[in-house]
Amino acid sequence: LHLSSGRELRFVDARRFGRLRLHRPAESQEEFQGPGREPLTIPVTDFAALFRRRRTSIKAALLNQSLLHGVGNIYADESLFRAGIRPTRMAARLSRERLARLHSSLQSVLREAIRLGGSSVSDYVDADGAAGFFQLEHRVYMRTGEPCLVCQTPIRRTVIGGRGTHYCPLCQS
Repeated sequence: LHLSSGRELRFVDARRFGRLRLHRPAESQEEFQGPGREPLTIPVTDFAALFRRRRTSIKAALLNQSLLHGVGNIYADESLFRAGIRPTRMAARLSRERLARLHSSLQSVLREAIRLGGSSVSDYVDADGAAGFFQLEHRVYMRTGEPCLVCQTPIRRTVIGGRGTHYCPLCQS
């Protein structure tokens, strides 16, 4: 899209999950004020409350953009691993302590991923065309059959909500 300023706006979505819509400024404000929360700023008590009545797996709940904005498949898997929570666990049944651990691990994973420029697992590059390096820190994502870096148990893969899900059957309960 060529802008009147002479600049260009480019939308690159190799995985085809995204979308781009143009709005007038007044319309844009309403569009982004949905019910979902920002995972890097949500307080732990509010984070835990999001899952209190969710009768779905914690993995599916993390990917629900009406609850939390921008948590993708990679970062959900990695956060759940670091929190020691199996992705198939029912969200509503997790204790406050486990949800607090998940809150901390999610924020840590997201901050680390941002610092490293994201995960370039196929053809992902940032706006400047640079690859990310968080994929070098993956502990479970796309490591099916490889030994867990903590306990050496082979990493497993299942499908939750139509998304490939990677976890350690021993470290995550």
